[in-house]
Amino acid sequence: MSVTEYRDKFLQLARYAPTEGVEDGDKQEHFLEGLNDNLQLQLMNNTFNNFNHLVDCALLTEQKRREIEEKKRKLNPASSNSNTRPRYPQQYQQQTGQGQRYQNLNQRPTYRAMSQGQSNPPAPNQATILVVRNCYKCGDSGHLANNCPQKGQQQQQGARQNAPQQQQGAPTINVNPATVLFDTGGTHSFITRSYAEQNNIPISSMKKPMVVASPGGEINTSSICSRVGIKIRGVEFSAKLIVIDSMSIDIILGMDTLEKWGVKIDYAQRTVHLAASDGQEVGISASTSGHLHQMEARPTDGIRVVCDYPDVFLDELPGMPPDRDIEFLIELLPGTAPIAMRQYRMAPIEHEEVKKNIDELLAKEYIRPSSSPWAFPVLLVEKKDTDVKRMCVDYRALNKVTIKNKYQLPRIDDLFDQLQGACVFSKIDLRSGYPQLKIRLSDIPKTAFTNKYGLYEYTVMSFGLTNAPAYFMQLMNSVFMDYLDNFVVVFIDDILIYSKTEAEHEEHLRLVLQRLREHKLYAKFSKCEFWIDEVRFLGHVVSKGGIAVDPSKVSAVTNWKVPEIPKEVRGFLSLAGYYQRFIENFSKIAKPMTSLLEKDAEFRWTNAQQAAFDELKKRLTDIA
Repeated sequence: MSVTEYRDKFLQLARYAPTEGVEDGDKQEHFLEGLNDNLQLQLMNNTFNNFNHLVDCALLTEQKRREIEEKKRKLNPASSNSNTRPRYPQQYQQQTGQGQRYQNLNQRPTYRAMSQGQSNPPAPNQATILVVRNCYKCGDSGHLANNCPQKGQQQQQGARQNAPQQQQGAPTINVNPATVLFDTGGTHSFITRSYAEQNNIPISSMKKPMVVASPGGEINTSSICSRVGIKIRGVEFSAKLIVIDSMSIDIILGMDTLEKWGVKIDYAQRTVHLAASDGQEVGISASTSGHLHQMEARPTDGIRVVCDYPDVFLDELPGMPPDRDIEFLIELLPGTAPIAMRQYRMAPIEHEEVKKNIDELLAKEYIRPSSSPWAFPVLLVEKKDTDVKRMCVDYRALNKVTIKNKYQLPRIDDLFDQLQGACVFSKIDLRSGYPQLKIRLSDIPKTAFTNKYGLYEYTVMSFGLTNAPAYFMQLMNSVFMDYLDNFVVVFIDDILIYSKTEAEHEEHLRLVLQRLREHKLYAKFSKCEFWIDEVRFLGHVVSKGGIAVDPSKVSAVTNWKVPEIPKEVRGFLSLAGYYQRFIENFSKIAKPMTSLLEKDAEFRWTNAQQAAFDELKKRLTDIA
């Protein structure tokens, strides 16, 4: 694991550790403890101004070590194979192997909010959850299926009882039954207050209260069970559980615990496998008890193929993106000096909205405090179809001095030419696409923005930067290169999968979702569509009958007012030209209007321009 990956994981987990990592010095100490031995030896005797200084030094030290190793490799090519390390951790490579059935979670988290010693017996004040193995035929405890008193009766009832089916017995504390949910989509682990009190589990106060986001809204809590011993098949595990006053499940084990336990989940067999400290693998199967049916189903449940990839459709991005082969670069024109602009004036309510946006971005590590000589103002922009305002940075001055990326976006016509004969479609929309790509370390200061609350800089690609679409398009093409022109169309953060038969589509959809999982790219389920025979994509309607204009998009052209300046002419022609493949002689019809855009041309709107304007609108109305 690289220092960057370790830092991202450390910061992600540190936010969930209410009793540790509060002071900057403690944070530095924990961070150092998780570095590999070589980096620790080089850094431990140094003094750092703050946590960010330590991280920067660790990154530089790692980079120098890599440069030295690269020089050694070039001097001794014969040993290159043995010295080359995989780009990703070994367990990640295993996870993405062809045909791999398990979802391997991180075997060794880089930072733990709790102490080690899972295999030690629980302390005197430590409660223990005992997961017992009940009879899978009648569900009662005290005997197994081969000695079940109802065995004879059940054998007469039908074939279902003849097939062995292992189920999870009811977890208990002090012989009281408990319902435990293994939640791979959750970041924390929880326990209900009533269950903890009924079973005499010690509850302590957090140093700082937490706000927990749940399907029912935000929940405030300031209590925690610091160490709960959990016994599964006779093997001791331990967990730190946040106390929630109201919850339909007694205990929810989220990623903070599942990663610590080295959990593997077999979705096909509905089994969970845990790695004990002695290397022994403990397996339990999902319960089919009625009370679990009270839980809200995942949105992916019941959708063929998609149900096997719930980790691709997270409600929120899990933190900083991993290191990728492509980074966002900001290359400036020669001689460019740092630009520092004053912040825009805002109303008090707008300042509050900016503060809210900054807090969210800081929590996700998408921005960080800055001391950069660059500074650009912020403004608020309403999100489409909502009243929510999103903070954006006015990077126009930066864009003017940025060298434009020559990586061109694909032509819409070229994308649709390959869809002939397709009958089954799925569309995937990535969640918050831009933040899934990091900015090159040396270019981060150029993104600095100023506001009432200070100076900050982006660590991930932000909206408003001139080359952002091209870089993201480059990333997506590199991810799906071997699938393009075969069964995948990609345009920035939109992915279209097309197939001639359902059997083909099952294979194609699985390949795409697996590729997203491998590259840790995440989709927004609410904007995705699967297994459909007609799909709206890039302003067009695609079906087995061919490609047509999306009527809802054409209205923007047909309702366009008569242009009064060249900029409005250019905007109309750009939008109408989106559908020029459906309009015969488009260029000839538009000629009177395009003449107004020629250099030094006088802007005169005559009958010829009006006729061209009306004809294009009529043609678009006819094909809609």
